[in-house]
Amino acid sequence: MRNLNLDHVQTLIAIADLGTFGAAAQALHLAPPTISLHVKELESRMQAALFVRGRRQAELTSAGLALVQEGRRLLAASDDLIDLVRCRAAGGDGVVKIGVSAGVGGRLLPLMLDALGRRNPGVELKLEALGSAEAMLRLQASTLDIAIVASPQSAAVGIVQLPWRNDPVVALVPSIWDTPDLVTPDWLSTRRWASFAPGTQMHGLIAAWFGQAGFNPRPFFTLSHPGALTHLATANQSAVILPLEEVEEMRQAPGVNVRPLSPALMRPMAVAYRRLPTPGDAMAAVLAVLAEFAI
Repeated sequence: MRNLNLDHVQTLIAIADLGTFGAAAQALHLAPPTISLHVKELESRMQAALFVRGRRQAELTSAGLALVQEGRRLLAASDDLIDLVRCRAAGGDGVVKIGVSAGVGGRLLPLMLDALGRRNPGVELKLEALGSAEAMLRLQASTLDIAIVASPQSAAVGIVQLPWRNDPVVALVPSIWDTPDLVTPDWLSTRRWASFAPGTQMHGLIAAWFGQAGFNPRPFFTLSHPGALTHLATANQSAVILPLEEVEEMRQAPGVNVRPLSPALMRPMAVAYRRLPTPGDAMAAVLAVLAEFAI
């Protein structure tokens, strides 16, 4: 039995993403007849129609949609295999795929990458920004090795979860505001404030912080990128609620003040990873570096 040709699968995905055979041909630097041939050979191999005929735009059949969805996984696995072989051929220790929550990155991630690069230069990382729920699913599907996730997460077979950090949450406030030493829900509920978008751990923590004090204010703005949020405070537009580690370096910055919350609010994070009989040296090295940044 003939195996799937991954070049043909890549052609199918390009057509699905770009909408037409012509656009796929241009993007892949292939002649239009070659694109048509790839589709014909795929349909012959699958014994199924992959596109609805007679439409100007390339519309997938249910069979075509299934092949595109699973084909993306095949291409990603192929890329991972190529990276692994190249890394080993160059004398490296291996490739580790890490999912990182949007709440971690501005300050910690570069520090961790620098520490790993200095101590274990043979380890190659593939980073993806993922929500915690998706990261846990990817770990179970073995398309991730390690994930930094909001804590707690539901227990999953074959996945280890270790408490990692418990960072205090603070308010970053424009210095032109008359701000108390401790920011309370009562004080902040009547002012403009911003933080992470709904569906994130931080959004839930902040809503509960206000709710326990009897308030339910709507945020002025929501984003899932800490760096973009801090600009709201530096531009005197809004207070911003973020973990301290994201604004640690702004304590002495002009134009803003960092204030603790009262009652105190903490943001717990965990390191989740696949339980393997014999974790490779590369994965062990990454876990060791993560452990050094635990608090």
